[in-house]
Amino acid sequence: MSKFTFYTEENASPEVRAIFSDIQKTYGFVPNLFAYMAEAPTTLKAYLNLNELVSKTSFSPAQQQLALLSVSVENECGFCSVAHQAIGKMKKASEQSIQSIVNQTEIEDENDRALVSFVRTINQTRGNPGEQAIDAFLNAGFSKQQILEVVLIVAIKTLSNYINHMTLPEPNQELLNMI
Repeated sequence: MSKFTFYTEENASPEVRAIFSDIQKTYGFVPNLFAYMAEAPTTLKAYLNLNELVSKTSFSPAQQQLALLSVSVENECGFCSVAHQAIGKMKKASEQSIQSIVNQTEIEDENDRALVSFVRTINQTRGNPGEQAIDAFLNAGFSKQQILEVVLIVAIKTLSNYINHMTLPEPNQELLNMI
C-alpha cells in the first residue's frame, strides 16, 4: 500500500487537472505513475518535459524504448518495465531485443546489443563508464552526441524509477493489454 495519494480528475488541483487533460490526449489514459507523481506538479512537469526531449534525441523511437526499458529493468522498476515493453512494441522495437532485456539474456541484433550494453554500463557505473565502454559504443557506430543522450535517458528513468519504488503504482490495464 502506497503512502502517497493517487490523484484523479476528482481530487487533483486545477493545475494537475490541466496536466492530466493533456496526458489523456497524448496517451488515451493517465498512467498510474502520473497519478502519483501529481503529488509534486513540478516533478510531473519535469518528467513530461524530459520525456518530450527524449523523443527528440537522435535515437530512433524503437531505440529510445529499448534504452528506457533497459534502465527500468536494471533499476527493478516493474511499472516502467511494463510501460516500455508496451511502448516498445508500439514503436516497432525488436521483440527479441525487448524479451532479452526483460529476461537479461543475449540480444541478437548488434546495434541493439551495443546500445543496451552502454546504457547498462552508464546506469551501473553512475555515469563513469570508462574509456573502453565509450570506445566500444563509438566503434559500434554510435556518436558522442548519443553518449550524452544516453545520460538523458538514464536521468529520466532514474526520476521515474525512484518515484515508482516509493509510490508503488500498479501497471495500467491499458499497458498490460499491449504486451
